[in-house]
Amino acid sequence: MKLIPLFGALLLTSTSLTFAAPAAYLMLDHSSNALMDKATAQALWQERLPAKLVKLYPIRKWGFVSEVAGGFDEARVCVVTARAMMMPRSGKTLVFQPAHTATAFASQAGATMPQCRALAKAKLAEAIAAVESTLLAL
Repeated sequence: MKLIPLFGALLLTSTSLTFAAPAAYLMLDHSSNALMDKATAQALWQERLPAKLVKLYPIRKWGFVSEVAGGFDEARVCVVTARAMMMPRSGKTLVFQPAHTATAFASQAGATMPQCRALAKAKLAEAIAAVESTLLAL
């Protein structure tokens, strides 16, 4: 057996593993597009979830879902509800059996659309923080 081709294949394999992206939780967002885009929701999850959470709740077994809904009522009051949930994972999907949930509500009279979006972002961050604190307290 020739060692040079074998060594080359081993080096190529180890190099690709070194540059592979780190594993991350499966995160889904079911928000109203008017209030929250998927990239913002995922960024909020990623900045709030500490690394030690992976040891307690393995990536291959758990995932997270966010949902922001609301908008303006007849009196031009911005009404927002944000929900953050931790759900068990089954392969590449999540099973809708929330293990931990948190919901945050808010309203703001006379708000503009950018102010309503900012309120939605703040409420989702609050819901994610509540789920995080529950998970780390257990």
